[in-house]
Amino acid sequence: MSSPLSTPIVHDVPIGLKVSGIRLEFDSLGQVEVPADRYWGAQTQRSLQHFAIGDDHMPKAVYHAYGYVKKACALVNWSAGRLPEWKKEVIVRAADETIKGELDAHYPLYVWQTGSGTQSNMNVNEVISNRAIQLLGGTLGTQDPVAPNDDVNMGQSSNDTFPTAMHIAAIEVIDSVLLPQLTLLFETIEQKADKWMNIVKIGRTHLEDAVPLTVGQEWHGWATQLRDAKVDIEKTRSGLFQLAVGGTAVGTGLNAPKGFSEAVAAQIAQLTNKPFVTAPNKFAAQGSLDAMVRAHGTLRNLAVALMKIANDMRWLASGPRCGLSELVLPSNEPGSSIMPGKVNPTQCEAMVMICIQVIGDDSAVAFAGSQGNFELNAMRPVIINNFLHSARILADGCGKFRTYSVEGTELNRVKIQNYVDSSVMLVTALSPVIGYQNAAHIAEKAIEEGITLKQAALASGKVDEATFERVINPLNMVGHGLAGA
Repeated sequence: MSSPLSTPIVHDVPIGLKVSGIRLEFDSLGQVEVPADRYWGAQTQRSLQHFAIGDDHMPKAVYHAYGYVKKACALVNWSAGRLPEWKKEVIVRAADETIKGELDAHYPLYVWQTGSGTQSNMNVNEVISNRAIQLLGGTLGTQDPVAPNDDVNMGQSSNDTFPTAMHIAAIEVIDSVLLPQLTLLFETIEQKADKWMNIVKIGRTHLEDAVPLTVGQEWHGWATQLRDAKVDIEKTRSGLFQLAVGGTAVGTGLNAPKGFSEAVAAQIAQLTNKPFVTAPNKFAAQGSLDAMVRAHGTLRNLAVALMKIANDMRWLASGPRCGLSELVLPSNEPGSSIMPGKVNPTQCEAMVMICIQVIGDDSAVAFAGSQGNFELNAMRPVIINNFLHSARILADGCGKFRTYSVEGTELNRVKIQNYVDSSVMLVTALSPVIGYQNAAHIAEKAIEEGITLKQAALASGKVDEATFERVINPLNMVGHGLAGA
């Protein structure tokens, strides 16, 4: 610990560097020119030079999560006497600014970088170091009195902190963004389902006419798909609460003091108000990314359910005059640049494309997850980029789909009733009364001759009118399929 007389003064300096030109930063390979108005250092600048690939930048959510990691480590190191209070204070302040997104402009790196995430970890270390030096009135680029490796990264490695930040960022997007929007969507669908529980319609299997059900039953089926998807997401997200931090380079914890992993995980749990714990096996936590793969698999499952629902809705709304036309979707915008008056199921189409993208993201996540070699999976950036991308577009898609499609959807009750009245598959109810073959012949006659089912049934001589009226009652055919129905 420094004596009170040697303790630097912490200045209340606003974020920003109002200078132009360049400054010299250094790392173990030598000096590098860095824009003077940026907080990052040599390793960040090298990454910008070597990996300026495409437009895919490391998601800012990863850096916000890293802020929690650096803050927790600083607090634990200070509490154990390894970091003086004044260093802890400025590191924590810069970490808080990172968490809040106030330093986002200083985290510029691309997804396509070293697969361990080392360059993003060093980006955070350098930014926090230089911001801390600024707060202490020092000279940026000197790594004094707060060094990126020795102070900000104390007791840590990129190999254990990057997967830790991945888990924190994944939990944040699931809990704060995806699950709330998913819940609102299936609750809205359930409300519609309850409202339409007694509206009988014709079911369809193999895209062909089938026996009746109610609109509410159909919609409750969709809502249950989404409820089940939510349960799966919640179950697999529990694996993301296990953190690799403390395993350092290969999982052994070299250079991290005894108890460091437990203390940092507890600190992160306190800071985030989430039940994070240290991973019981750091070799699994760092050599694989299985928890991320499993969690993304549930995002794929949600996409599968959403695609079925969106496709069902757009088919049921097809028309308005020459399609199925059972549903009337909101008219959000003109649908054609050439056909006046045309309106398309655009929210459904957007949702289907989102789901296609998520299923593609999942293939990349699974493939990258399989590429762990020995004590490290070095495909981390593409996994966390795809995970956050999938979760975000699913959340936004659920919100827009609910607001601009589901909430405003209404029924074309005349069309629905016409389908019920003209359906031949109602003959199924006669099968227990007159036998399957006799019922089949009645259906075949009705189809071939273009007459009603009742006309064909009475002409067959197998059933009288009273029996037909008693048995062929669509409302009596829809009583099963929901508990308590």
